[in-house]
Amino acid sequence: MTAEEGSEPSLLTPRILIPFLLVSLIWGSTWLVIKDQISEVPPSWSVSYRFIIAAVAMFILVAVRRLPFRLDRTGYIFAAILGLFQFSFNFNFVYNAELFITSGLVAVLFALLMVPNALLGRIFLGHRISPSFLGGSAIAGVGIALLFWQEYRMSPASLEEVLIGALLAFGGILSASIANVMQAGERLKSYPMITILAWAMLFGALINVVLSWITVGPPVYETRAAYWGGIFYLGVIGSVVTFPLYFSMIREIGPGKAAYSSVLVPVVAMILSTMFEGYVWTWLAAGGAILAMAGLLVALQARKPKSPRVSA
Repeated sequence: MTAEEGSEPSLLTPRILIPFLLVSLIWGSTWLVIKDQISEVPPSWSVSYRFIIAAVAMFILVAVRRLPFRLDRTGYIFAAILGLFQFSFNFNFVYNAELFITSGLVAVLFALLMVPNALLGRIFLGHRISPSFLGGSAIAGVGIALLFWQEYRMSPASLEEVLIGALLAFGGILSASIANVMQAGERLKSYPMITILAWAMLFGALINVVLSWITVGPPVYETRAAYWGGIFYLGVIGSVVTFPLYFSMIREIGPGKAAYSSVLVPVVAMILSTMFEGYVWTWLAAGGAILAMAGLLVALQARKPKSPRVSA
């Protein structure tokens, strides 16, 4: 094998960079929409509606792409586990976290997704963690800390509420990380991604409905057009458009580097908040955003760590 054949793609390669930026932009916008969803409707029912719509749209995409609808038994098990962690636990933790702390604080905490992704990728997939990734992550970590401190200072939440919200957010981070690393596994890569995601979203929606009915009772919904517009945006744009792109990146460059999109997300969210909510930048917020971006650029210089080769 030549050096060129054995080289791994960089995230700065256009075919990866463009989806990376698109996912970051869309997910940065979803925090504003999720904020509007936190109202009289219990979070678990809002999550249920989102992924019912997402599952329907994803199965339509399976049909349009002429992909197989059926999976084997192992495939259904993978899809159920993925649905449980990515589309049920993850989002229920996130929506409930926003009952205690602001969407800005949750978005900043989710920037830490790169850490468990890299660690679990090392443990379960054998991916090495490069020095540049560690250095960039350390720089970005300082930026994230500054952003978190700025958001905490601006938050009306008490210290107890912040701790509860942060604990819920970390539950979401760990759930998402488990699902991310699953997607990078060789066994799951053998299945059509769109089909796996369609079934995972369906299983996730069913789990959410059951959990909602048990914990908060029959369906609750709003009649506001903005509420249902937000549900459709989160279900179609925020889920059906983004997750195939994001999981494709995971399969190609690994879960650690793909999760660096979460570093951009709070910056995008803050920029959009400036445009639509009158957010005022401080030196602390600007410094944190600059350091987060600088760390991102440093970390992305390295190519994807290679998994150990096993001779046949």
